[in-house]
Amino acid sequence: MLPIGVLCLQGDFREHLATLSSLGVASKVVKKPEHLVGISGLIIPGGESTVIDKLSKIYELREPIRNLIREGLPVFGTCAGLIMLANNLIDGTSTQETFGGLDITVQRNAFGSQVDSFESELEFAGESVKAAFIRAPIVVSVGPETQVLSKLADDRVVAVRQGNLLGISFHPEVTGETKVHEYFVRMCKTANFTATN
Repeated sequence: MLPIGVLCLQGDFREHLATLSSLGVASKVVKKPEHLVGISGLIIPGGESTVIDKLSKIYELREPIRNLIREGLPVFGTCAGLIMLANNLIDGTSTQETFGGLDITVQRNAFGSQVDSFESELEFAGESVKAAFIRAPIVVSVGPETQVLSKLADDRVVAVRQGNLLGISFHPEVTGETKVHEYFVRMCKTANFTATN
C-alpha cells in the first residue's frame, strides 16, 4: 500500500503521524500540492478549521484536495477535519470554506470551550473506542447517502462515512486509540482509487 498522507498545515498532525507509525503504516507529510502525489489516503487533523481553510488556499492545496475527493481518494477528517469535509456549516465565519464531500451539516464548537473538553467510551462501527472531545463539532444533519458510525448517549452524531470519506468529531489520536485509524487504513486498502506517481 502507498503511504497515507497527513495534512500538516496546522493542528495535531504529529499525533496522526505517530498513530500511523505505531500501526506500521507508512505516512507522508503533506504541505504542498506535489506531496499529494503517490498517496493512498489523506488525514485532515484537528486544529482550527478557519486556519486550515486559509492555509490550504495560501499553499494552493484547496483545489487539488477537492479534486482528489471527487476522484475517490479516501480522506479521514478528525474534529476540524470533519468540518473541512462537511458540505454545510451552520456557524462558520463569513469567509470560511470547506473541501466538502460529506453530505452533512456541522456545528462548530458544539461542546463549548476548551474547558468543556471530555473523554468518553463510544461504539464506533461496532467496536468500543476511547474518544477525546476537544472544542468538538457535532453533526446536526446527514444526507441520505451518509452512514452514521457513532453517536453519543444523547443521540448526537459524532462519526459518519460517505463512500471514500470518513469524518469524526473526536480525537482518537490523543487517547492512544487506534481502531478508527485501522478502519481508515482498511478503507484505503479497498478503495477504488488509483494514485498517480
